[in-house]
Amino acid sequence: MYELIQAVLNSGDEKKTLRQLLAELRAWGKQFFVRNEIQQAFEESCRQLDKPAYFYHSSSIAQLIHHTHEILLDGESFWFLLRPRIASQQVFRLAADLSCVEPMTAKALLDLRDRLVNRYSPQILEIDFSPFYRGTPTIDDPRNIGQGLEFLHRYLFDKISANPQHWLEGLFNILHEHQHDGISLFINDRIGSATELIDRVKEAIEFVNQLPPNMPYETFRLQFQQLGFEPGWGNTASRIRETLELLERSISNPQHAVVEALIARLPITRRVVLVSVHGWVGQESVLGRAETAGQVVHVLDRSRSLEHQLREEMHQAGLDVVGIEPQVIILTRLIPNCEGTSCNLRLEKVYGTENAWILRVPFQDFNPKVTQNWISKFEIWPYLETFALDAERELIAQLKGKPDLIIGNYSDGNLVAFLLARRFRTTQCNIAHALEKPRYLFSDLYWQDLEDRYHFSAQFTADLIAMNAADFIIASSYQEIVGNPDNMGQYESYKCFTMPQLYHAIDGIELFSPKFNVVPPGVNENIFFPYTQTEDRVESDRKRVYNLLFTDEDPQILGRLDNPNKRPIFAVGPINAIKNFTGLVECFGRSQALQERCNLILSLGKLKADEATNLEEKREIETLHALIEQYHLQGQIRWLGMRLTSADLGEAYRVIADFRGIFVHFARFEAFGITILEAMISGLPTFATQFGGALEILREGISGFHINPTDLEGTAQKIVDFIDKCEVYPQYWHEISQGAIERVRDQYNWQDHTRKLVSLSKISNFWNHISQENREALYRYLEALFHLIYKPRAEKILEKHLQQ
Repeated sequence: MYELIQAVLNSGDEKKTLRQLLAELRAWGKQFFVRNEIQQAFEESCRQLDKPAYFYHSSSIAQLIHHTHEILLDGESFWFLLRPRIASQQVFRLAADLSCVEPMTAKALLDLRDRLVNRYSPQILEIDFSPFYRGTPTIDDPRNIGQGLEFLHRYLFDKISANPQHWLEGLFNILHEHQHDGISLFINDRIGSATELIDRVKEAIEFVNQLPPNMPYETFRLQFQQLGFEPGWGNTASRIRETLELLERSISNPQHAVVEALIARLPITRRVVLVSVHGWVGQESVLGRAETAGQVVHVLDRSRSLEHQLREEMHQAGLDVVGIEPQVIILTRLIPNCEGTSCNLRLEKVYGTENAWILRVPFQDFNPKVTQNWISKFEIWPYLETFALDAERELIAQLKGKPDLIIGNYSDGNLVAFLLARRFRTTQCNIAHALEKPRYLFSDLYWQDLEDRYHFSAQFTADLIAMNAADFIIASSYQEIVGNPDNMGQYESYKCFTMPQLYHAIDGIELFSPKFNVVPPGVNENIFFPYTQTEDRVESDRKRVYNLLFTDEDPQILGRLDNPNKRPIFAVGPINAIKNFTGLVECFGRSQALQERCNLILSLGKLKADEATNLEEKREIETLHALIEQYHLQGQIRWLGMRLTSADLGEAYRVIADFRGIFVHFARFEAFGITILEAMISGLPTFATQFGGALEILREGISGFHINPTDLEGTAQKIVDFIDKCEVYPQYWHEISQGAIERVRDQYNWQDHTRKLVSLSKISNFWNHISQENREALYRYLEALFHLIYKPRAEKILEKHLQQ
C-alpha cells in the first residue's frame, strides 16, 4: 500500500485529483469519512476534473480509493485507513501538502480518534490479545477464514504424523478418561497403557470378526469387557468392527480421512447446554420479544436438531444399551412476572424431543423491581455473574454431571457461557447472532454519549472476553467474520478500536484463528415450507391468514386496500432503526410505479407509539405513521400491529406467494436474517439488503436479488423491473421462486448445521488433549478484564437500576 500511495504522489495528474478529493472532503466540515463518502467524493472530483472512465476505474488513485476504508482529518494531515485485503488493515498519514507519507501504528490511530472527539487520555489501558495467539495454528489465506473445522483436522493430522507416539498417548488418555455417570466408556482398566491398547484392538477386531454382523452389542458386552472395551464403539458387531478398524488404522498408519472418520464415530459429546439468557424463551405464544425473536427460534430449532443428532449417534455407538441418552438444556432466566406465559416455570420440555429441556434460573432478587420482569438485552449486564453461579448448581442437578459443550447465544449468553465453561473446564462455543458494535456507526468512539441507552462499554467488553475465550465460534456467513472488499465484518470490527478514556483494543481478536467456522443455520420446515406443498396446508388457516393480511378490520391493523388484487410486497420484523421499515415505506411512497403495481403489507408486531418499549422504537413508529400520511398511502398499505405466531407467519409467506408477491428485507445491515430463509423456503422471490449475510444467502438473479437500502430510487426500480418482467413472462416469477426454495434446502438446513456443530465439539475436545496448549495465561487475562473493566461498568448499570 505504501508503494501505491507513492505512485499516486509521484504522478502529477493523480496527485492533483487526490488534492481535489481531499479538498472536497474538507469542505464537508467533518473529520471522519467512511467508505461510501470517500467514493462519492472521488467520483465528484473525477467529474469536476473531467477524467475519463478508465481513470476512474483503473488508475493508481482509483486503486487507492478502492482500498480506503476511512479517512480522518487531523489539522495539517490526512490519515488513511486501508484494507489491502480482507482481514488486513494498514494506516498511513499524508501531509496536508501531500509532500510525504508515513506508515502509522494502530496505537497512533486510536490516539488520533480520541483526540478528534476531545477525549484523549495520555495514559490508557491497552488490550492486546496477539501474544496469546502466537504459536497457535492460524490460517494463511483469508479466503479460508471460517473453515476452521477442516483446518484443524488437517493440522491435527500433521501433528499426528510428526509425533505418532504423542498421538497414541493422547488418544489413550481420551479413551481411558471418558465415563458417564460412573459408567466407563470406550476402554477400562484392563488396558493399562497406550502400547497395550494396540494389541488389544487387534484382539477385539479378531473377536468381533467371528460374530454375525448384525449381532447386537448387548449379547456380547461381557466378553467385550473382558478384552478391556466398554460401550461406545457400536451397537452391532459390524459397527464395532468398523470403528475398531478405524482406531487400528489411526494408530498404525494414520491418514487424514481415517482420523477424521474415527473422531466422528466416537460419542464424546453427550450433554449440551445452550445459553440464551435474556430472550423470553418459551414455546407457546412466547418465542422471544421483538429484539430477540429470531435468536429464540434458532435456539429452539437447534436444540431439537441437536437432540435428534446426538440420539442417533449414541444409538449407533451402543450407549442406549447401558441407559445413556443425550441431554440438551436451553439455559435461560426465569421471569416471575411472566405475563401469563410459561417463563416462570423452572423446567419445560422442548416439543418434538425426548430429552431436551428449557431450564429457567431466576436472577437473584437483590433488585426485585427489575429482576422480576423481563429485562432488555441492553440492561441485563449487572445480573449475569450471579446468574452463572446459580446456573452452575442447577445444571449439575439437572444433568447429574458436567456438560460436554456449552453454546452461548448473543453477547450476554456468550459471557455466561465463558463463566460456566471456565468453572466446568469444558468446551465453549459462541454464536453471536448479531454483534451490536458494527450496527451503530462509531458506537465505540461515542460510547459515552450512548451509554445511558445502550451500555456499550459492558457489552463490547463482554464480547472481547467471550470471543477470545471460546474454543470455537460459529458464524452464519463469511461476511459476519471479515465482511467483503467493501465492508468490514462484524468480528473484524473488534480487531482494532477505541473506547475513549476507557481502553484501546490494539489487537482485539485473531481473525485467522481456526476457531472461526461458518456454519449457517437452517429453517424449521415443519412450519416454513413451499406454498406449492398444498397437502400440508390447512385451508381454514389459509383463508384466515388471507383475511388478516388483506381484508380484516381490527384496531391493531392500519390500512384498507383499494385494490387487494395488486401484487403484494411483504415485509416482517421488529421495529427498530436497523431493520429500516421507515426506509421501505419511503421507498414505496416515492415510487409511483411501485404503487401502481403493488400493495405493501407490513407485519411489525406493534402499531401505536404508546406500545413502544424504548425511545428508538417510539420514533420509528411515529415516523412510519408520518410517512404514510405524507405519501397518502392509506389505500395501498396494510400494517399489522399484532405479533403473528410462527404457524401464521409461515402461512402468511405462502399466501403472499399464492398471489405471486415478493418479500423485501430492507435493513440497513443484517448479520444473517432468519426471515430471509423463511420467505425463500416458502417460495417467495426475495429482495434483501446487500449489507451483511444476505450477500451469501441469495444468488443474484437466481434465488433472489440484493438491494441497497440507501438507494431508494434504485431499489424501487429494481423491484419494478422484476415485476414488469413477470408480467410479460409469468414463468420468471416461478423460476426465481423455485431457485429460492432449492437454495435454502441445499445450503441452509438444520441437519448439516448440527453435524458440523457436533464435529466441531469433538475436534475441539481432541485438539485440547493432543495439543497440550496451556491457555491458563489467556484465561487469567480474560478474568482480569472481567473484574477490572466489565464488573465496574455493570455495577454502574445496577446503580441506575436501583434508583428507578
